[in-house]
Order: sequence, then structure tokens, then C-alpha cells
Amino acid sequence: MFIQTQETPNPNSLKFLPGKGVSNDGPYEFLNKDQTEIPILKNILSINGVTGIFLSSDFLSINKTQDEKWENIKHLVISYLNEYYDDGNKFIINKNLELDDHTKYGEIENKIIKILETKIRPAVARDGGDITFKEFKDGKVTVILKGSCSGCPSSTLTLKQGVQNLLCHYIPEVKEVLAV
Repeated sequence: MFIQTQETPNPNSLKFLPGKGVSNDGPYEFLNKDQTEIPILKNILSINGVTGIFLSSDFLSINKTQDEKWENIKHLVISYLNEYYDDGNKFIINKNLELDDHTKYGEIENKIIKILETKIRPAVARDGGDITFKEFKDGKVTVILKGSCSGCPSSTLTLKQGVQNLLCHYIPEVKEVLAV
């Protein structure tokens, strides 16, 4: 099995593309090995210098400390992934797919979520990250950045010039976008 890697705009995050399913239950982020009972994730989070894993449908993003070199981490992650998929596993996170319940949101929130999911999220995923809606209040949209976007030097610029401009264009009620 050949696992590809891609650099991301965040120099401390690397995207791993196993060519197989990763999560069929939406995106997940794990920042320490105590957050999960999944052995492969515990193993990766135990690698010296690894600070987090973000899982999407078909990729993983691994975040590391600034001091650690990718050459010390990359081959271990690839080895764990190869072994995991060679054992016949289809997904790292394998749960029943359920659609998000957007009925709890109002019209503006649903418009924001639709734009995030159709226009913004795919672009962010190409860089190894994810963006999700948290709330809309007093003209301010709060989003959650995960994966490669966490701690990325260019995420503030992307948030303000990309996400904010797009949401303000389509939804006049939106005045500002903030990340938590």
C-alpha cells in the first residue's frame, strides 16, 4: 500500500492520504492519547513530538511540535497506517453515518452552515484541516478550526479574507467571523 503525504500551509502539520477510508462518521480531532481507545491513534499520539491528529473521510493530518523534524515522525505514521490497513481494517473511525440535525438552527444559521459545508470546507480540507460552525450571534459567526488549521500562521488571513468575505457577500447579516 502506498500512503501519500502532502505539505500543508502549516509547517507543523502534514497530511497523510492512505487511499482508503479514514472516518465514516465525520471529522474528529484528538490532541492526546487519553482521548481515544483506538490503538492506532494511541500509537501515533505516542510518537515523540506529535501534538494532535485530525481525521476526515479520506485523510489524516498530524500536527507536531516546532522542534521535532518530520523525518523522525513520518515513517512511523506510515508504518502504523500500513499495518492497520493490511490487517483488513476499512476505516479508523467506523460508525453509522448520520446527518447533522440542522433543524435546531434558524434560517441565517442554516445558510451559514450550507456555505461553510459547500464552498469553504472542501478548500480547507485540501490543506488538511476542517472548519465547522459553532454559533451566530450579533452579526458574528464563530467557527471551529481543526487539523492543519489549528495554529497555522496563515489561518487568520484565510479566516478574514476568505471565510469572512465569502459569508458577508452571501449573507448581509454576517459582519465578522471569529475562530475558537
